[in-house]
Amino acid sequence: MNFLFLIMFFAGRDAVLPPDGERMRPGFSMTSLLSHALFNFLMAFFLYLINFKLLTTKSNSKLRLTVIIVSTLSATLLLSYIFSYIQIRINGFGPGDPKHFIRGSMFRDSFIAVIVLLSSQLMYLSNKQQQMLLENKTLLSENMRTRYEALKNQVDPHFLFNSLNTLNSLIKTDADKAREYVRQLSFVFRYTLQNKEIICLKDELNFTGAYCRLMQIRYGESLHFKTEINEKYNDYLIMPLSLQTLVENAIKHNVVSNKQPLLISILTNDDDFAVVSNPIQPKKESEKGEGIGLINLAERYRLMTQKQIIIDSSDGFFSIKVPLIKPEQSFNYLSNLQPSES
Repeated sequence: MNFLFLIMFFAGRDAVLPPDGERMRPGFSMTSLLSHALFNFLMAFFLYLINFKLLTTKSNSKLRLTVIIVSTLSATLLLSYIFSYIQIRINGFGPGDPKHFIRGSMFRDSFIAVIVLLSSQLMYLSNKQQQMLLENKTLLSENMRTRYEALKNQVDPHFLFNSLNTLNSLIKTDADKAREYVRQLSFVFRYTLQNKEIICLKDELNFTGAYCRLMQIRYGESLHFKTEINEKYNDYLIMPLSLQTLVENAIKHNVVSNKQPLLISILTNDDDFAVVSNPIQPKKESEKGEGIGLINLAERYRLMTQKQIIIDSSDGFFSIKVPLIKPEQSFNYLSNLQPSES
C-alpha cells in the first residue's frame, strides 16, 4: 500500500528545494516522503486493528458488518485529520495549503479504509474457512477413531468372556433365550461396523435396545430399562452410538445388584433432546475404561453440530441430554463433513 502511494507521491510532485529563508512548499523532500510513509502505515495499522477486533466479537453477522463499516469510516475521518495536522506541522506548509492538504489526505485515507475493509473481510472469511476445514478433518478422524474404539470395546476379552459365559448358561437352561441372546449380540456387532456419520433416532434406539437386552439378560432383575420416545422424533437424527454410550456409562459407574437395582430411563423431551437418566448409585471404586467416553461424545457433537450435550446431576439423579437433529437440517451437517478437494 505504501509502495502504491509513494509512486503517486512521486508522480504528482516536483522535486523543488525551497530557497533559504522560505517555508517549504508542497514539493518533494525526504521529510515529506518519510512522513507520508509513516502515516500511511499508521493509518492502515489502526484500521486493521479496529477491524480484526470487531470481527472477533460474537454478534449477528449483519449487525457486526454495519458496526465495522461505521467504526472504520469514523476512525478514518478522525485519524486522517489528526495525521494531516501533524504532517502540516512537520513539513511546514504555507498558510494557503492546509485545507487543500487535509482534503487530499482524507481522499487518500478513505482509499486506504476501503482496502482495509475489503482485505480484512477476505482474510477473516479465509481464516474461518480454514478453521472449518480443520474441524471437519478433526471430526472425520474422531468418527473413525470412535468406530474403532466401539468395535474394540465390543470384542474386548472381558465382554466376550462375560457374553460367552452368559450364553453357555442360557444354552443349558433356556435354549429360546440363548437364541435371542445370539441374535441381539450379532445385531450389536453389525451396528458397530456401519459407516454412517448420523443416523435416525429409531435405528439408534433399536441398537440401544439390543444392547440393553444383552445387559438385562446378564444382570437379570438387577437392571431395568424404561423407554418413553415420542413417535414424532423417530425420523430425527442422532450420532451413532450416542445413547448406547450413555447406557454403558450408567452401568459402568453405578451399583447394579439385587439389593440395589438400577433403572435407566431413555426418553425424549419437547426441546428436541434425547435424555438418558438414572438414579445416582456410585460404586466404591469407579471402573476405568478406554471406550467411547462422555468427553469424546461431547466433542463429536460440538464439532458436528456446534451444540452441547447437557449434563445434570441433581435430586439424586444423573441425566444427560443429547441434541436431536431435524430431518430437514441433515443436509447441512452432512455437507459439513465432506472433505475438501483442495
